[in-house]
Order: sequence, then C-alpha cells, then structure tokens
Amino acid sequence: MSYFAAAVVRGPKGWSSAEVDLTGAADIEEVADRLRDVDNDADVSVMFVESDDVYLAILRLDEGEDLRVFGSDKVFGQESRLGALLLGDIEEPVLEIEDVTDGDEVEVDDDPQPRPAVEPDADPVGDADLLADLGVPAHHLLELCAHEGMMPADVTAEICAAMGCADEIEELREA
Repeated sequence: MSYFAAAVVRGPKGWSSAEVDLTGAADIEEVADRLRDVDNDADVSVMFVESDDVYLAILRLDEGEDLRVFGSDKVFGQESRLGALLLGDIEEPVLEIEDVTDGDEVEVDDDPQPRPAVEPDADPVGDADLLADLGVPAHHLLELCAHEGMMPADVTAEICAAMGCADEIEELREA
C-alpha cells in the first residue's frame, strides 16, 4: 500500500506544511500526536492521507484538541491496516452522498466545464463538515468525493485551494 500523508497547519504567520510519516503508528491517537508535532502551537492542523490513488482521509485538530476525521470511502477502513487505523472508529456522515448528487451539474474550481453528477460508488464516513469554516462545506466535500475520475490528490488540491494553502501542499508533492 502506498500513501501520501501531508499536514497543513495555520499559525500566526499563515499556512505551513510538512509531510508526515505514519509508519508504525499504533492507533488514531498516535496519528493525532504526529499531526500535533508538526506545530504544537497551530490554531488549525489538517492532515490529508491519500492511499493507493483511491482513498482519502482527512484529520483535523483545533489548537491541538478535538480530533475530527472524514474518510472518502468506508471501504478504506476495511481494506487496509492504515484505513482501519484512520477510519475504524467513525460513523456515517450526517449528510449522505446521494443528498448532494441529485443529478445536478457540479462545477469544480479548476475545471471550467461543469461535471455531470454521477451515481456515487463511494461511501464516505465521518465528519463531512470538518472543513466548513475553512471554505469547504460538507456538501462540497461530498460532491468532490462522489465524482468519478477525481483522484484523492485532485480532491486534496481542490480543498487546499479553497482553504488558501494549495501552494504549501504542491511544494510537498514536488519535493
């Protein structure tokens, strides 16, 4: 299983980022500790974990506390150790993916052409509203996860663009 784990943290000087090594993490609290270690004084810390070009998990801490987790597909928690570690204890989101994919066309910021909504084959879990105050409401996050052809890296890029930290993540990918 290959994965990319990156954290973006917002402090007094704005956003910064770091790649995070999840090797050997024993539980979700240890993963949260590694996110805290990026910047203990950050107001907001968000980790994106992309796995096998199929799955995305997002973790968020506010001032190092109150871990919130979202997963693009609950199958990730069933298919891999890393997925089980990240998504094993979370439940379905309040909003169902079908609630935001009712056949309407959806515009994605980097794509000038609206994409027709498709029948979702993902089953997201967790707190879909975890990034709402950062510019990514639950319905938009679920729309991104529902669209065929959107790789986890594409979803991460969209989210980071909305949050204002796209350059920080892009620098990590290029390193």
